[in-house]
Amino acid sequence: MNKPEYKFERTEPETLSSMAQFTLPQILFKQAERLGSGKIAIREKAYGLWQSISWDAYFHYTKNTALGLMALGIERGETVALVLENIPECLFGELGTQTAGAIAVPLFAASTAETLANELNHVQAAYVFVQDQTQVDKLLARHQELPQLKQIIYVDPTGLNLYGDDPRLIAFSQLLELGEDLDNEQPDLFIKELWDGKPEDPAVMLKTSGTTDAPKLAMLSHANFTNAACRWVATESVGIGDDWISMCPMAWIHEQIWGVGIALCGGLTINFPERPETLLEDFIDIGPTIVTGSVGFWEDLASQIIVSMANSGKWHRILFDMALDAADRITRLKFREKPIPFQLKLKSEILRRIVTRPLLQRIGCDRIRTAYTGGHPISPEVIGIYRRLGLNMKQSYGLTETCGMIHVHPDGEVKTTSVGRPLPGAEIKLDPNREILIASGSNFMGYYRDPVLTATVLTDGWLHTGDAGYLDEDGHLVIIGRKHEMIETDHEPVSLDFVETRIKSSPYIQEVVISKIGEKDLSALIGLDFRNVRQWVEKRLTPGRSYADLARRPEVEEMIRNELATVNGRLPAPLRIEKFVLLSEPFNPDEREVTPTGKTRRKVIFRRHKKLFDAMLSKEQESIRTSTTSAAIGDEETLMPAVRVVIV
Repeated sequence: MNKPEYKFERTEPETLSSMAQFTLPQILFKQAERLGSGKIAIREKAYGLWQSISWDAYFHYTKNTALGLMALGIERGETVALVLENIPECLFGELGTQTAGAIAVPLFAASTAETLANELNHVQAAYVFVQDQTQVDKLLARHQELPQLKQIIYVDPTGLNLYGDDPRLIAFSQLLELGEDLDNEQPDLFIKELWDGKPEDPAVMLKTSGTTDAPKLAMLSHANFTNAACRWVATESVGIGDDWISMCPMAWIHEQIWGVGIALCGGLTINFPERPETLLEDFIDIGPTIVTGSVGFWEDLASQIIVSMANSGKWHRILFDMALDAADRITRLKFREKPIPFQLKLKSEILRRIVTRPLLQRIGCDRIRTAYTGGHPISPEVIGIYRRLGLNMKQSYGLTETCGMIHVHPDGEVKTTSVGRPLPGAEIKLDPNREILIASGSNFMGYYRDPVLTATVLTDGWLHTGDAGYLDEDGHLVIIGRKHEMIETDHEPVSLDFVETRIKSSPYIQEVVISKIGEKDLSALIGLDFRNVRQWVEKRLTPGRSYADLARRPEVEEMIRNELATVNGRLPAPLRIEKFVLLSEPFNPDEREVTPTGKTRRKVIFRRHKKLFDAMLSKEQESIRTSTTSAAIGDEETLMPAVRVVIV
C-alpha cells in the first residue's frame, strides 16, 4: 500500500483543557462529532488488506457494544475482562464497557487457563471478551471455578459452530445486533448512560509488571487517563494526522495510555497489524509517525541493524561507520554549543542521503517524528545508535500506578543516560534513600481490594515508586534501578539492572540476569539472541541447528566472552562480570521467568536456576548438569542439558 498522507494538526489548548470534565467514552462522542467520517480513527490489516474505520464508525461500534452489554443485563460497577489480541474490538469492548458504567480489565491473551480463571475470579468478572476458540476452550475447561461469569463474547467464530447453542457463548457480531435492537426500542437509553459517567469513576484495572513482587491490580480512573493523555498531547505535539501502530499487549499500561488515552484525546490514527508474525511488514507498510515500543522491540531492531551491517560488504560497512561517526561528531558539537564546520555538515548530509535514510526507509522508520521507549531502562548505546541514524529516539519513565509515562526527554535535550524531565503537572522528589516519589493528577486510585498496600505507596499525594534515582547537573532524572537492588560503588550506587541493560546492548545477547559472587564479583546467566547468533555461526562455521546446539559451541562461548569483556571495559571494576553460563534454552514465560511484556522476574529465575548460580560460586570451570524447579508445578524438578561455567 501507499503510505498514508501525513498532515499533522495540533489539538487546540481549549479543547484539551475541556477534556478533564469528561469520561473516555464521552471524549469519543465529542471526537466523533468533531472529526466525523472525514478522519480515520483506526486501521486494521486483515487478509493482507488495510481497512479503515472513521471516527463516526468508531463511535457507532462502541455505542452498539455498550447497548449490547446492557441488553445482556450488565450493571454499573461490574467488571468486564478483555482477553483479546490487538484488534479494533479491544477498543470497542473497553469503551463500550465503560459507557455502561462497568470497569474494563484487559488481560493477556496468552495466559494459561489456570491464570485466567484465577484473574477472573479475583476481579469477579461477570462478562469476558475473548479472541477465539483458544480462549473459549480455556474458560469452558474451568467453568466450574467461575460461578460469577455470565457471558463469554467471542470475536472470531472459527470452529465455534461445533459448540451448538451454548447459552454461555455469544458472538461479538450478535452483541452488536442486540445493541441495535435495544437502540431501536429505547432510543434515549444510550445518551443517558453515556452522560451518567463521571471522570472520577474507575475506568480500567491493570496488572502491574510483577518483576520483583507478585503482580498487583491498579485501579485507574477516567480522570487519570485524561490527565496523563492531555499532558502528552500538549507537550509532545502529537495529534490528528499522526499514525501510531499498536504493537504491545493492551493489558500493558504503555499501550493503554497511547491506544486509549492519547489516541482519543489527540485524535491519532491507531493501526493494528494483521498478526504478530507480520508486525515488521505491516510496520513498513504504514510508516508510522509516532512509535512507542518496548525496550525489547528497540533492542531487537538495533541488533538486526548491527548484525546486518556486520555481514554486509566492505564498502557498506565503511560508509555506515562514516555516517555514524559524522553524526556523533555533530551531536557532540551541538551539545557543547560549538559551531559545526561546513565540510562536516556536507559530509553528514551526503551520508544521510546515501546510507542512513535508505536504511530507515527499509525498516519503516523514515516517517517517524518521535520514537519513544519506556517500561524498562534501555542501554545508552542502543539509544545512541538510533539517534546517530537520525531517529528522534527519546526515553520515557513511568509506572502503571502513574497511568503511564510522566517523564520524557524534551526535544533538543536528549541525554542517552537519563529519562529527561517531568511533563507539566507532574512533580518528582527523592527521599533520603534516593527513592523516586511522584505527585501527579494521573496517580492511580489504589490497588484493587487492598487498602493497606495502597496506603504504603500513596502518602500525602505522593506515590512511592520503589525505584531509585538522582537528578543530574541539568535537572534530568537518571534511573538507577529498584531501590532494594542497589550496589555501592566508589562513585554512585547502581543496580543489577543497570549492568544487565549494558550487557544487552550486545546484538548477540537477548536475556541476562546477574547475581553477586560473594562480596564483590558478579556472575551472569546469559540467554542468546538466537537469530543473530545463528547468522554469526552460519557465516563462519557450519549451520546451527537449535538454540541448545548454539549455546554448547565453544566458538559461541568465546564470542560471548569477548562481548562481555567489551562491556566490562566500559564498567567500573565492582560492576564487571566475572563468570557466566550460557543458558541451554531461553527464559520461559510459561514458568513465569518473564512477564507477558518480556521483563525478567528475578526472584523466579533465582529460584529455578539456583544450582547454576551456586555452581558459579565454585572456582572450577567445568561442565555441570543441574535440575531446575518448575515455578508452575511447584517442587517438581526438570533435568537440564549440560552447561559450562565460563570465566570472563
